Amino acid sequence: MMALLQRVREARVEVAGEVVGQIGAGLLVLVCAERGDTEAETDKLLAKLLKLRIFSDEAGKMNRSVQDIGGGLLLVSQFTLAADTTAGNRPGFSQAAAPEDGRRLFDYFVAQARSAHPVVQTGRFATDMQVHLVNDGPVTIPLRIAPMLPKI
Repeated sequence: MMALLQRVREARVEVAGEVVGQIGAGLLVLVCAERGDTEAETDKLLAKLLKLRIFSDEAGKMNRSVQDIGGGLLLVSQFTLAADTTAGNRPGFSQAAAPEDGRRLFDYFVAQARSAHPVVQTGRFATDMQVHLVNDGPVTIPLRIAPMLPKI
């Protein structure tokens, strides 16, 4: 499971000109399920992003989490994070989860986020979205939680 976190002053997602998700200060989180991911990776990713200290404290140091500041989460599915650009000029997406698995894991991620955090908004899965944001800093952080391999 992977995500790209952007610390924002505000962000919104539009579909066909309609705002479908919007937050003030907080995190815009682009989320990608990869082949082999399960709910376990989703849970670990959520726990990490909620506790990650990337917001400034009174001294100006990155020492506060999105939970500490009471910020919002705007969660947007983004299978293109799994792009493989090692060969040729056209990215390959074979490492992305199949659409039905991606939807299931994204929906699970959203449900878990809503049970753990008071302000959670989303885009729309598998929809052409326009994402607007004011990146604060700018601060952009990639997170990746690898699937647990079975013990041999």
